[in-house]
Amino acid sequence: MRYLITLRVTAQPATPPPAELMEAIMKLGEEATGAGVLLDTAGLAPSAQGARVELAGGRLSVTDGPFAEAKELISYALYQVRSKEEAVEWSSRFLRLHRDLWEGWEGEADIRRVMGPEDFAAPA
Repeated sequence: MRYLITLRVTAQPATPPPAELMEAIMKLGEEATGAGVLLDTAGLAPSAQGARVELAGGRLSVTDGPFAEAKELISYALYQVRSKEEAVEWSSRFLRLHRDLWEGWEGEADIRRVMGPEDFAAPA
């Protein structure tokens, strides 16, 4: 199963991320890649550089960012794992690094299963 994890910052210290945090994140990424579960990961530009396309009442509209959300999406990771619990564990490890190495940083990870062809197959 594939899971997409998105990361949002809810509180961030005024200081930049410590070097030891960045090193720990790289090490965790290498571990996940070596285990064959991390398919892709990247940071996301601020919403000010994006747009939203909406369909409502039969009409399409486009709104340029920034968006009013108080929590900014900052990155994503795509995992190929055996279960939702495994995706939760990898995400928890990532957030624990932040807790342990960057005092005052707070955030949340949303874990969503990516649907595949098997989800749309006709019942047998």
